[in-house]
Amino acid sequence: MARSSAAVLSHVDAAADALARPGGALSSVEEGDDLESRIYRAVFESVMNQRLTPGTKLPEHSLCELFGASRATVRKVLQRLAHDHIVQLRPNRGAIIAMPSPEETRQIFEARRGLEAIIVNLATQNAKAADIASLRQQLKAEHEAMHRFDQPSWARLASGFHLRMAALSGNPILERYLVEMVSRCSLIVALYEPPGNASCEHDEHERIVDCMAKGDAAGAVQLMDEHLRQLERNVSLKRSAPEKTLAHLLGMA
Repeated sequence: MARSSAAVLSHVDAAADALARPGGALSSVEEGDDLESRIYRAVFESVMNQRLTPGTKLPEHSLCELFGASRATVRKVLQRLAHDHIVQLRPNRGAIIAMPSPEETRQIFEARRGLEAIIVNLATQNAKAADIASLRQQLKAEHEAMHRFDQPSWARLASGFHLRMAALSGNPILERYLVEMVSRCSLIVALYEPPGNASCEHDEHERIVDCMAKGDAAGAVQLMDEHLRQLERNVSLKRSAPEKTLAHLLGMA
């Protein structure tokens, strides 16, 4: 059974905030003010801001010097970052910022499209008038964030739209899987999408909700599929190598 609008709002806002925080929904260690968390946040935010590009080396000794940390602490952070697919750990060659391959990127987006097709169909069937009104309030907040150029809020709200659809599906298993898919896709977009592109187009969200309001599940599913395909097309897997020092790339210079 689908949850009430109030319950959906509360649950999804918490999930969207989690995706917007360093570590996203996948982090196995809670965020804090300790040294490990500071190093994690510095790397995560530099990736999300496209200062650290795919393939950038993260030498342990450089991180130790920059943060005044021990090698044991840095290695724990790198393990967390690897768990969250932000870095790749290469045996005997050190850590680098993750470089999702074209095939991996295709597979992740393919899985997300299939998952959201089921979710949108169920959400359309379950949505009540109050749920549609709540989605339209979400779209209004998206629009306002977009026009004040508040990228962090815009990204959080765009992710929240998809998570709210999952909550309306009434299936917590699908919802849990979508949280992971949205987190993985958000990282790929942050790594590879050219500057100036929106991670999610506001108008496309509006058209999906319009179909839902009419009870047109097939139309909503088709629009969501097109929306996610466009998001994937915006991803460019070719990025130039960084020329600045690690301190500059981490915003510490």
